[in-house]
Amino acid sequence: MWTDVADLHAFYESPTGAMARRLIRRKLRLMWPNVAGATVLGFGYATPYLLLFCGEAVRVCALMPPQQGVMQWTVDGRVAVGLSDETVFPVPDRCVDRLLLIHAVEASEATRAMLGECWRVLAEGGRMIIVAPNRRGIWARLERTPFGQGRPFSDGQIRRLLRETRFTPVRSEHALFAPPVRRRAILSTANAWERLGEKWLGLIGGVTLTEATKQVYSATPLPVRSRLRMLPVPVRPATARTTQAARVRHPSSSS
Repeated sequence: MWTDVADLHAFYESPTGAMARRLIRRKLRLMWPNVAGATVLGFGYATPYLLLFCGEAVRVCALMPPQQGVMQWTVDGRVAVGLSDETVFPVPDRCVDRLLLIHAVEASEATRAMLGECWRVLAEGGRMIIVAPNRRGIWARLERTPFGQGRPFSDGQIRRLLRETRFTPVRSEHALFAPPVRRRAILSTANAWERLGEKWLGLIGGVTLTEATKQVYSATPLPVRSRLRMLPVPVRPATARTTQAARVRHPSSSS
């Protein structure tokens, strides 16, 4: 179930949302230190994070599903966001260098179809990052944030999903080790929580950031069918009974 765009916007305007945005942005920058010359696309509710790449990438834009709704977002004074079905992006094949999915896979009811569309638009050598609620983390257990909505994933589940949809997982990172509370003491020490979590708490961060590449050598196998050849059959001169030539199928192996 998709979270309404107004609720997502309100979350990121709150102190807890601002903390989440800052900590996830930090990990995104570590994973993608340079996007110069790239086209960057976000799907779901990625605009709070795409700002990180504006002024560096050649093109930055966002797509949002109709079930969620769309909120106006501009880059350099031009509208850079649009409404799009999760299974049909209005984007040409192989035109995206970096693709960010956030607030997307946990809400989608057509996850594999959505990732198939991501595979289509991603360029050869392109990279995708999925940010998803971590099944082991506390953020997925509390519904007061968008990361507590929908289906959470473990590292293994995300990796299997990527492999099944013709992606190669590259690496996984975790963020949001601080609990999702509004107390100022917690918010002010979020960086210390992150350092502690990265060193000692391992896989229990609130979200998982999984980077993957496109398997350009992979192809969806077609069902095996015996090849049939159409051979003409000699026809007698037309009679009153029939005036139509007949054709019969013969296996190619018999030819």
